[in-house]
Amino acid sequence: MGESTLPPPPEQRKRPPARDRYFDLLRAIALFRVVLYHLTGWAWLPVVFPSMGVMFALAGNLMARSLKRPPLQVVRSRLRRLLPPLWLLGAIGVTGMVLQGWSPNDDGHPGWWWIHLGFWILPLSDPPYAEGLPGIHGILGEGWGGELAGPLWYIRAYLWYVLLSPFLLKALRALPWTTILAPIALSAAFEFGYLNLPGERIPSALTDFSTFGACWILGMAHQEGVLKRLPRYVVPSLAPGVAGLGLWYALTHGFKQGHDLDDIPFAQSLWSFATVLLLLHVSPSWTEWPRWLRPFDRLVTLLNSRAVTIYLWHNICILIAATLWDQLWQFDVMYLHFSWLLESSWPVLAITWMFIGSCIVWFGWVEDIAAKRKPRIWPDGSVPKSRKSRPRARRA
Repeated sequence: MGESTLPPPPEQRKRPPARDRYFDLLRAIALFRVVLYHLTGWAWLPVVFPSMGVMFALAGNLMARSLKRPPLQVVRSRLRRLLPPLWLLGAIGVTGMVLQGWSPNDDGHPGWWWIHLGFWILPLSDPPYAEGLPGIHGILGEGWGGELAGPLWYIRAYLWYVLLSPFLLKALRALPWTTILAPIALSAAFEFGYLNLPGERIPSALTDFSTFGACWILGMAHQEGVLKRLPRYVVPSLAPGVAGLGLWYALTHGFKQGHDLDDIPFAQSLWSFATVLLLLHVSPSWTEWPRWLRPFDRLVTLLNSRAVTIYLWHNICILIAATLWDQLWQFDVMYLHFSWLLESSWPVLAITWMFIGSCIVWFGWVEDIAAKRKPRIWPDGSVPKSRKSRPRARRA
């Protein structure tokens, strides 16, 4: 008999391509670093691993791979995957802010208030939110509206990158390195005063593009094979110099706790560009997970399957975890004997990830609906027992 035409077993069908495993690992590390940074505020964390640059580069790589299909179809697919999780966050968050007294009169322009709410539906600019909300005593800290809206700049920037990607890809194919370096040149123009724009919304969007646009385009360039055409010694020779320039600029412009790379966009653009360039240059071809990474397979799969949900909800999870942990100061035994523990960030980090896990369960299914998949509660790649026990068909 000829070779069997039966499909491979489920565990083989779900196995991602070798290079995707490396990218999945980078995305998982980036997510964990984002949560840790937003909890601790340690200025050195974005230097050790520039998560946002890495995440934009991985998204750009995926976008370039998808653009083998018609651009309009790809853009529509990306938006469909991105927006429903935001809509769920907005439905819950905006409702909560309104119930706590947020109203059109808060900004003095009721008509504009209603129009700006549309950015919760299509975030071409920053959605509005209430500042100074009282919170819920002992559970949710004050000013939670700002924490809720904090991560939305990433969604806005991601949306613009998606919309611009068909044009960026054409430019990349025509003028590769001019296109890659153009965002850094734009960042320099902002930094050194050669370009000044009025208002807040447009300059804010352009600043994000200039800071991380080179990373997004680098991801596209990697997919297009642009980086492979360079001699192997070029990237290891040049990237450390670019990174050093970015770090030097940060150190000479007030880099410290509370004033890190996020507050120095030009330094951020250089450091993120150089780091992403090195990570893409390494890009190992793993036919399977290295032995030391195999225990993390399911965790990495889960983080990648729910990346949008984790990013959107992690700030609120941090705020709730910190508020609950602070209640322990009210107990004399904790205050007198365990103040060192109450001041530590690590217990709050553990509680934060517990709440993030609950958000994955309660809200993560929206990502499956958006991707037109069957909703899953805990998509860590494990095979259900019913499938494991099902006998495989023999070869003919």
